[in-house]
Amino acid sequence: MNIQGVLVPIVTPFTADDRVNADALRQLVERFVEAGVAGIVACGTTGEYYALDDEERELVLRTVVETTKGRVTAIAGINALSTPESIQHARRAQALGYDGLMLATPPYSLPEQAGILAHFRTVAAATPLPIILYDFPQRVGVQIAVETVVELAKIPNIVGIKESSGNFNRALHLIQARIPDFQIISGSDDMAADFLFWGVRCWISGGANVFPGEQARMVKAAADGRWDEVRSLMNGMYPVIQAMESGDYNQKAKLGCRRHGVEAGTVRLPLAPLSDEAAQEFLAMLDAYQA
Repeated sequence: MNIQGVLVPIVTPFTADDRVNADALRQLVERFVEAGVAGIVACGTTGEYYALDDEERELVLRTVVETTKGRVTAIAGINALSTPESIQHARRAQALGYDGLMLATPPYSLPEQAGILAHFRTVAAATPLPIILYDFPQRVGVQIAVETVVELAKIPNIVGIKESSGNFNRALHLIQARIPDFQIISGSDDMAADFLFWGVRCWISGGANVFPGEQARMVKAAADGRWDEVRSLMNGMYPVIQAMESGDYNQKAKLGCRRHGVEAGTVRLPLAPLSDEAAQEFLAMLDAYQA
């Protein structure tokens, strides 16, 4: 499984009557592959996995893996409220032909570190697929402690962590730990240049729904030591990324898909759509970037 480069946790497009828009999803996968991304993550946070029923989740997973056709890495998000449910998602992803999985601590239950360890160990034992841990405490209410990450990294098919804590001191602690055969992955779009500076070469970026080509070039520039180009690319994208990180992330990611000629629709409850004013403000920001 290649996790070098930019991987897009792809939005789930919806039609005007609130059905999964598989045609638009296929178009987005094609646009992102053409733009040079290294992989697609289906049913991640930006994909609103929590708002999909079981049939819709399978439709999204099947559409993404069939459209990638082995050209780029296909990773399935398998988050769920319980460990057994995550295992079911993992087995379905394996049956569909996914290359790997991404998994967070279950939200709402607020497990202690012993429970977090047991959760990931149990899922890893139930699948041969490589697993990327997903640390996003603002979403799930608890953090995977650095010591827990080090322990989990001893499991052969736990291969990395998407670090989305928003705390670069913690990210640097993980980077400096130099855990063998384990990748630290940027999961904070506004800090991506900092991750790249410290040698990280994978970025799982919701913002890549808007900027797939720019972000792919940014990672390549960092690998080649072209830091002026890294700064230039980040400076250009930063106002839009900052606007996304400041709130209504999924709504803005979907609006940003218009850059690729694809209408991704609106979000599903419990998320609310942007007001007309906020949408126009964001689109004006994109227009300014294009100019």
